Parts: sequence; C-alpha cells; structure tokens
Amino acid sequence: MNLPGTPTRWYSTITPLERERALDKGARLLLEGGLVAFPTETVYGLGAHTFNPQALKKIFQVKGRPPDNPLIIHVARSSELIRVAEKVPPEAYLLAEYFWPGPLTLVLQKRKDVPTEVSCGLPTVAIRIPSQPLARELLHRINAPVSAPSANLSGRPSPTRAEHVWDDLAGKIDAIIDGGDASVGLESSVLDLNSSPPVLLRPGGITREQLEECLEKKITVTEQSASSSPSSPGMKYRHYSPQAPLYLLVGTLEKIEQKMKELLMEIENRNITAGLLCSQENKVGLYFDGVLIEKLGSREDPGYMAASLYNSLRRLDERGAGIILAEGIEERGMGLALMNRLKKAATEVIRVS
Repeated sequence: MNLPGTPTRWYSTITPLERERALDKGARLLLEGGLVAFPTETVYGLGAHTFNPQALKKIFQVKGRPPDNPLIIHVARSSELIRVAEKVPPEAYLLAEYFWPGPLTLVLQKRKDVPTEVSCGLPTVAIRIPSQPLARELLHRINAPVSAPSANLSGRPSPTRAEHVWDDLAGKIDAIIDGGDASVGLESSVLDLNSSPPVLLRPGGITREQLEECLEKKITVTEQSASSSPSSPGMKYRHYSPQAPLYLLVGTLEKIEQKMKELLMEIENRNITAGLLCSQENKVGLYFDGVLIEKLGSREDPGYMAASLYNSLRRLDERGAGIILAEGIEERGMGLALMNRLKKAATEVIRVS
C-alpha cells in the first residue's frame, strides 16, 4: 500500500509481467510531466521529459540543485543525437561506436529548441546512452530524450541502489524503478568535443586512457573554477558528501597508514566515533577498537573500489561515524575518477608525502 505523497516503488525484477507494467507506467508518468527515478549502470537517475520545462524545473526543486548545474540528456540510440545537438563532429560518432551504450557523456552544441533548463543557459548540451537494460527499455518506451541528474539530494553521495533514492527522495517524486545495484557505481565520464584537443570535464566509467586510445590523441583534463559556470554536472560544487566531515589522505600507503594512526589516536581522545574508508591492504583498523571500517576493495582494482564508494559513504553515515578518514589511491585509470569523487566529498585533503 502506498501512503499519500509517497512514490510507487517498483521491484521490476519480480516477474516479467510486473517488469513490463513498471516500464509502461514509468514511460507514461514521464510523458505526463512526472519525475521517475530509474537505474543506470553508473548511478540512479532522476528523469524528466527533456522537452517539458516545467518537469525539468521540478528536478532542481526536488533535489535542491543549484540553478547553474546542467543536466545530462539520456537517449536510446546515437541517431537521436540530432534531436538535441547540432554540428555533431565525426569524433562524436566514433566515440559512440566504441563506448555507447555505456558510461560516457559527450558535450556538444545544443539545438535551439532544447529548453534552457537542461543546459542552464549554456550553448552546449551533455548527452549519453545508458547501457543498463531497464534504462534503455524505458527510453525506448517514451521515445523521447530524458534529462536526468543523479536521484539524490544535492551534495549527498549519489545513489547506487533504489534504497538510496528512497532515503533521499521518498514523498518528493512520482516513482522509483528498482533495478538492483549499479554496476559501475560512479557517474559517467564527461568529454567536451567543442575544443581541440577534447577536454575531459569529469572522469568516470570510461577512463582517460581509453578515450585517448579511441581518438588516437591526447585529451585535456580540467578542473572547474569556483567563479565560472559549470559546463558539466559535478564540476563546481561540493558533491558526494557524507554527513560526517571527511578527511582524504593522499600519499603512499605506508605514509597514509602512519598518519591515520596519529589521527585516530587524536579522535579517540575526543570521544568521537571514527570511520575508516580504505583499501583491503590498509591494516590500520586492526589496531583500534570501535572504529567503523568500510573496505572498498583492493588497490589493484580501482574499478571495484569506485563501485563500492557511494554505498560505503552512506553506510558510514548510517553506522554513526562522526568523522571519516579516507585513503587516497593513485590517479590513473579508474583511480582518477575515484579520487575526483573523494576530493569533491572531502572537507580537507591532507598530503602526507
């Protein structure tokens, strides 16, 4: 039974019939101007019809999203690029052939009829094709582009499970389609093709090295300044943050462990519950009682660590961590995306080497 003001929560994996009904109803709600949370391979998205300005405005209101933080348009097939973008360069179709459907977003010149709420007044638009089967079927049913940021309250860790969406947005949106855990667990890579060389605005599920191999050229990695308008989601504002202050330690594992021990002794004396966000190789937690430990995985597999990040941050909040110490890793491959999110979540970055 659904309480008034509470979104329908569909467990779309129960039976094929219920799955079909959930997708049909989700498409109908989107066409009627509703907000529907749906799974993608990266994180859960909060979708609205791209050509419905009033629905798009509701996304910003529900999330508490800054008005200059643009949305990503999700389409079902690469042929739909021309519905929302113009002057599409050959590089876009090359990248689409290699990485779509998948966790890559391309920034292209916007068509004039795309509502300004999508791009927040910018002349560009961000577009991708998700690979998650339920997301793709939903897009096919609506037969229209869907704009969707992450389905969470702005600033909070992004949702990789339907429960995370429920915790943040129950009573504020029309429906949640539950597709299980997100497989990538970090937002898509965002590549701007409006300059030469192309610029990686946000690292994500497709690595810088993969993009350079495909394009056979070097790309630039950028950081957004605080004074400028963000050209991609996740650039300007503090994001992905747990409720507890997070301190990110950067350096060699040996130096990180040494510094963590010092800080944990200080925290212990202050009678604060400490949380530790670290790799399997980190042994610091063995020496302290009462520390809440979330192991992301092995440093040898940064992709697995990245997929565990948001759920682990939310778990530390749920378990009552008053302060979190996080272990940094090398910024290459998926490590670049993981460290991007940790830096955005951090209250302070402490360099120990």
